[in-house]
Amino acid sequence: MEKKAERYIREHSTPEDEVLAALFRQTHLYVVNPNMASGHLQGKLLEMISHMIQPSYVLEIGTYTGYSAICLARGLKPGGELHTIESNDELHEMSSRYIALAGVADRVTQHTGRAQDIIPTLDCIFDLVFIDGDKREYCEYYDLVLDRVRKGGIIIADNVLWGGKIDTEEAVKDPQGNGIVMFNEKIRSDDRVEKLILPLRDGLMIIRRK
Repeated sequence: MEKKAERYIREHSTPEDEVLAALFRQTHLYVVNPNMASGHLQGKLLEMISHMIQPSYVLEIGTYTGYSAICLARGLKPGGELHTIESNDELHEMSSRYIALAGVADRVTQHTGRAQDIIPTLDCIFDLVFIDGDKREYCEYYDLVLDRVRKGGIIIADNVLWGGKIDTEEAVKDPQGNGIVMFNEKIRSDDRVEKLILPLRDGLMIIRRK
């Protein structure tokens, strides 16, 4: 997104709250690859979508430092639950601390490990799923979750434009980029779902199960 357009959008959107701003700053100060955090605009979109759906059950693949988990949890209906999975156990302390500071800890269950191992153990039908884990495994995540999403439910996948290089040879040569290329093609040819790519940040694929 052009910097001028992004600045205008920020100025005309609800400001980032203190907890999320602090989490975003701490992520940039102390965590490797801080650009993986959702950030204000993407986080606010996830929060808006969650409020629109008012889900009972949300699944997130890729907690990282907890920014998107907080945003998604804020839209849960009363008594709703968010299950979030992170493979890197070193991030648990930071994510759990800020999830608590945001006041959503009672709605969030954090899992540490491989999503492929954890998802089959979850006895839920999800209203909303956010995929933001290892890009090489996106197709695996999708195959695992689709039958666990209710009809009319939503799956959102992050990074589907891969820095604007998604249609280049460079993306195919990069294992992570190639994972995104294969995922996008898989979704394009899947007539069980409707899909739309939004060019926000690094690209979000909105997928609705028919």
